Amino acid sequence: MIPFKDKRQVVPRATGMGDVGWVARSNPVARMSGLSSDTGSKRTGSPSPASPALGKLRVLQIEDNPADVELIRQSLRRGGLDIDMTTVDNLVDAERLLGRDAFDAVISDYNLPQGDGLQVLAMVRKRNSEIPFLLVSGSLGEEKAIEALKMGATDYILKDRLPRIHIALTRAIVEARDRLRARALEAQLIQAQKMEAVGRLAGGIAHDFNNMLTVINGYSELLLTQMDVGDQRRKDVEEIHQAGVRAAGLTRQLLAFSRRQIIQPRILNLNELIEGVERMLSRLIGEDVKLQLRLDHQLHPVQGDPGQIEQVLLNLVVNARDAMPKGGKIIIETMNADLDEAFVSEHPDLHPGPHALLLVSDTGTGMSAEVKSHLFEPFYTTKELGKGTGLGLSTVLGIVQQSGGSVKVSSEPGWGTTFRIYLPRVAQTAAPASPAAAVSSASRGKETILLAEDMETVRKLTRAVLEAEGYQVLVAEDGAEAAKFVDLHRGPIHLLLTDLVMPNLSGPELAVQTRRSRPETKIVYTSGYTDRGLEEIKQGLPGVNFLQKPFSVAELKRKIREVLDMGTPA
Repeated sequence: MIPFKDKRQVVPRATGMGDVGWVARSNPVARMSGLSSDTGSKRTGSPSPASPALGKLRVLQIEDNPADVELIRQSLRRGGLDIDMTTVDNLVDAERLLGRDAFDAVISDYNLPQGDGLQVLAMVRKRNSEIPFLLVSGSLGEEKAIEALKMGATDYILKDRLPRIHIALTRAIVEARDRLRARALEAQLIQAQKMEAVGRLAGGIAHDFNNMLTVINGYSELLLTQMDVGDQRRKDVEEIHQAGVRAAGLTRQLLAFSRRQIIQPRILNLNELIEGVERMLSRLIGEDVKLQLRLDHQLHPVQGDPGQIEQVLLNLVVNARDAMPKGGKIIIETMNADLDEAFVSEHPDLHPGPHALLLVSDTGTGMSAEVKSHLFEPFYTTKELGKGTGLGLSTVLGIVQQSGGSVKVSSEPGWGTTFRIYLPRVAQTAAPASPAAAVSSASRGKETILLAEDMETVRKLTRAVLEAEGYQVLVAEDGAEAAKFVDLHRGPIHLLLTDLVMPNLSGPELAVQTRRSRPETKIVYTSGYTDRGLEEIKQGLPGVNFLQKPFSVAELKRKIREVLDMGTPA
């Protein structure tokens, strides 16, 4: 079991800040330190000086008086703070350390041998506008204090109050972290709104394209079955079909990142899924990249669509491979993670409780902060023109979020990248996947099928395929017309094949009406996309089967035969 504060990096390099950096500081003029007077130290709402939630703090101290250095150090530790203090006595060394290392706060004396605390403050703010800065002085006048606060000092402390400096530092860090969380929440809200808008657009585009690709791919597939192997036109039709298949893959990615793809989740053992695709991934990354698995055999079960989770693995591994043009190592790791309230407060898209954690790490080039800020935006890519669509990682995010999980990234230039996928644990145990029932290619239809499809070209193609298989097909151009067949057709209707979204009467509404009068009728849904998942569709229905557009001719025939051969209505 890992600790709730997951600070894993792809390499063991201490940053001092973990996954969280400073992005806020106190209002520079709104307040002066309560430690400069007797009354201020009684300020209400001050955090406990011994708050254990702060963790280990790295503090840069600029002070030339050894006695004050020791007094400040002892005061902070007596206040219950876990401090890693680095002390210098001049501006030059302070600037060098700030440029090299990461600190949680800066404490500077006002009077220094070379310069003063305001010069230190100006340098600190030039390098880091957000880090808490405490100014220490033997006697700082009101004008200088206000000037310091206007320049960006977080607080100031008089030297006769040094034994209580831990209160000022604690308050400064707690307030900064509160502002950090507030900004993070605001940034996530803005990003979520932007992604929702783009997702709606992409989902609509994917819906239209999937209908068109059903026709393009379907008719090209039919043509290929009717052409001799030696036909000179066959290669042209094959090119059309392959282009259609590739386009269908792009629309699936659009639907995945916009979370509008219908998924069929089940209880999963991530280890079994990873081991099942290990050989395929090894072939994919090439000989100069080593793939290593580190799997926790006590891993919590999770819920997800196995095909979608495999897509997540594929996209992350391909992304890792592309970040290592000269070879390297990819590590796929699983472990259990119990997330507590403190960790979740820093990551609002997560929920407390037990999770299964999937990590994909590489030893590649890593990413800058600028690249990371755009990482999951659709169509954003750092690859050469024609080398990537920019949908791989946005697809990962969409699939994981649709599965109830979250994605986190740790990366630095030259130090590789780690993607961490958190998926909530489910109570049930993952059952071994049962092999799909084989459907004989020689099976021909004799049953009656009611086809409800509002797009004419898709309707004509589907009817042609089904009638060629021997089925009697009743054709309706929307849900209302299909409902009339349900009421007026004298013979049995063995199966309803209906689009989900239609004018006048939707597919689920049509299915409910059909089952009222014909409980024996089996049901198959088709759709290019939907805002509703299968769980919602299942409400009120004893069973559901789904065929994602664009489907191939072979997939259509197989699905229809498979459902018709089931012993009970579905």
